[in-house]
Amino acid sequence: MLSILLIYLFMGTVAGVLAGLLGIGGGAVLVPGLLAVFALQGLDAPAMVHQAIATSLACVVFTALSSIRAHHHRGSVDWPLFRRLAPGLLVGSLAGAFIADLFDGLMLQRIFGVAALLIGFRMVVQQRRAEGRFALPGAVGLSTAGGLIGSLSALIGIGGGSLTVPLLSACRVQMVRAVGTSAACGLPIAVAGVAGYLVTGWAEPGRLPHSLGYVLWPAVLGITAASMLAAPWGARLAHWLPAAMLKRGFGVLLCVIGLRLALAG
Repeated sequence: MLSILLIYLFMGTVAGVLAGLLGIGGGAVLVPGLLAVFALQGLDAPAMVHQAIATSLACVVFTALSSIRAHHHRGSVDWPLFRRLAPGLLVGSLAGAFIADLFDGLMLQRIFGVAALLIGFRMVVQQRRAEGRFALPGAVGLSTAGGLIGSLSALIGIGGGSLTVPLLSACRVQMVRAVGTSAACGLPIAVAGVAGYLVTGWAEPGRLPHSLGYVLWPAVLGITAASMLAAPWGARLAHWLPAAMLKRGFGVLLCVIGLRLALAG
């Protein structure tokens, strides 16, 4: 048990440093990381893919709180815009957790693999962001967009930043406010998604020990404790390391991981 806890602490440290250094969410790192840890343990529980995704979302709850505090302090969260997105994010994320329960582990792993491949590809080919060409949609449009972002984010265990930031920047939201508002959007996504995974996994017989619903709580505690301590280190490293080049490099790695998971048989 101690060796596994140390692995979770190491995963949290890596996720925290990458978050601070590259501005990426934890899900892209944590889901494949957790699956690798389960494989090292020789585990083959039927629900372990669902558990990796649910556990990743539970970690996002804590990291989102820390991120919101930092962005709010800098005045970069557009709270009126957040309030218009939040209902859709909540409903969509809750629905996403229930949709995930309809898939078996292999299919869910392949869905995550395809999503990781697309996110990694975008990181590799990213160009200088041009000014958005679209106006922000109305309440119905933002709720619909929030629903789609929330459902996909809960389905693959991410905080939604890789979806929310491009949407807002395309709609003429200043990039610093798009990033700050996206950070705030990660909280309703994670909270509703975790609630859904707690319900759908409550009576699942194929869960790993020490789970509540689909959430593996020892992993959550170890990962979040380390990641919240390590994120400031990554932020400091970003001032003297070539973050843009490292981000592209990580994108290549994410493409390889995504391709491997998507083609798993």
